[in-house]
Amino acid sequence: MFASRWDEAAGHNGWFGSVAVHAVSDKLTGPYEDKGLCWPNDQGGKGHNVTALTMPDGRYAIIISETRDCTVYVSKSLDGPWETLGKITVEGEPKWHGSNVSIMVRPDGNFEFTQREGRIYFSDKGILGPYKVQGQSVYPRGIPNLEDPCIWYSGRLYHITVNSWSTRKAYHLTSTDGIHDWVNRGVAYDPREAVIRYPDGTVNRWNKLERPSVYMEKGHVVAITLAAIDVEKDQEKGHDGHGSKVLVIPFDGAALDRDLKKTTADAPEQ
Repeated sequence: MFASRWDEAAGHNGWFGSVAVHAVSDKLTGPYEDKGLCWPNDQGGKGHNVTALTMPDGRYAIIISETRDCTVYVSKSLDGPWETLGKITVEGEPKWHGSNVSIMVRPDGNFEFTQREGRIYFSDKGILGPYKVQGQSVYPRGIPNLEDPCIWYSGRLYHITVNSWSTRKAYHLTSTDGIHDWVNRGVAYDPREAVIRYPDGTVNRWNKLERPSVYMEKGHVVAITLAAIDVEKDQEKGHDGHGSKVLVIPFDGAALDRDLKKTTADAPEQ
């Protein structure tokens, strides 16, 4: 697991100084063992919006954004050491910074990402780009404060989940080519519903479930991860037991892809 952490005593707003860390487990659902900073000798390990992926050449990559320029680190091992590959650039936007960046390798081997404002960025020049912006935001109109998108490909569709922090709902979008005609499939999850259920019937309820991400095996999502907190963020002051947590939730992505296939006529092979 790759994530960001910060001093619990600083409260929620300590995230401005978060560091990139990794943890390991012999089970997908944990418990995880903290293995510390990913790059301890680079700005003290500083990194936020931590996203990891496998590149076409077999190396692993970690991408960070928000509190620093959108930077890519690479390694031949998930245990590191992590070396700076460079900063992501966008064609025609020399001052582009990046916020909530979520990136993926397309089936054709090219790279695509989206970020907080919902535009699609495409590169056939490698992970650093330069990327070309593919039009305006693909987010559905009329939904406020969308952020923390996650983008992936499965079941011959490109997917985005994106969270509306003020309404506390996340939405699921799909596209057949990853660029055009994004369809709003509706609410992906709502923390006011019983979405965190255990086999014995226990239900955990969280005030906020944000920063969705996916873990995939054999081309399907098998788990989602969410950042969870049980109070409003401005009420998390540190030393109060309300710090943010990472949840790992098993998910039947094969069933999702099968069901979506029934509603998506003639989705093209990639």
